[in-house]
Amino acid sequence: MENDVIEIDVQKELVSAHGRMTLTIKVKLLGGELVVLFGESGAGKTTLLRMISGLTNPDRGILKVGNSVWFDSDAGINKPPQERNIGFVFQDYALFPNMSVFNNVAYGQTQGDKCYVNELLQKFGLEELSARKPDKLSGGQRQRVALARALARKPDFLLLDEPLSALDGDIRTSLQNEILKAHGINNATTLLVSHDLTEVFRLAHKVLQIKNGTITGMGKPDQLFLNNQISGKVQITGSIVKIQKQDAFYLLTVVTGMNQILKVTAFQNDIEKLSEGDRVMVFSKAFSPLILKM
Repeated sequence: MENDVIEIDVQKELVSAHGRMTLTIKVKLLGGELVVLFGESGAGKTTLLRMISGLTNPDRGILKVGNSVWFDSDAGINKPPQERNIGFVFQDYALFPNMSVFNNVAYGQTQGDKCYVNELLQKFGLEELSARKPDKLSGGQRQRVALARALARKPDFLLLDEPLSALDGDIRTSLQNEILKAHGINNATTLLVSHDLTEVFRLAHKVLQIKNGTITGMGKPDQLFLNNQISGKVQITGSIVKIQKQDAFYLLTVVTGMNQILKVTAFQNDIEKLSEGDRVMVFSKAFSPLILKM
């Protein structure tokens, strides 16, 4: 799987918050990569994961992993999810409430290898929790159980749909380490949906930037999100929460991913394309803070 080329060329008609759109994804990935799907809600990121997993069918196209065709609308090929060797971690973790931690992890297996289940529990620090039910676990513990369950079948693909979105602070940072650990256990090709640029820069080998159902950018995080012409040493990302008109300038309030609040001055030509809610980069140049829409 590590050296396989993954070919995705699919289309799917969707209804988003902004109306009808056609999700059109054409890309080739290398096996073993950790790829982050980045974009606004409703861009089609989760639907792409579901099409790869077989939980949602494309309207047309082809999905090929190495020499194995998983979906081909013209040839009438559509492998069911159980034949695609996928590990999927949903945003709400989707653990079975009536099962213990051990049985949740073991459920992901096809061979019934209890030794490997115990190995995963040990690697994710879940041994002492193996008899507990999900309602007795913290959010971070449930996330680790979901990762261990997804890995239990030794998948070729590990699909993660915003698994850290409900967490924050030190827990989120710690569980980013768990995702890196999960990716490294069997070097599965990992696709992670995220809105968090800190996560993107920390985890991604490659980023697919998706907007309105199409790929608008692909590459390493610094290639996509950092302007090479920026010479400042300080670069902080965040969201504009308030734009206030002053006498001869505007005062922008920006909240960063670490919940820091920044006040940045801007002039009329700076804010013409900026609105409250926009994601921006604040950077320093010649000791003056500047702002750039992302």
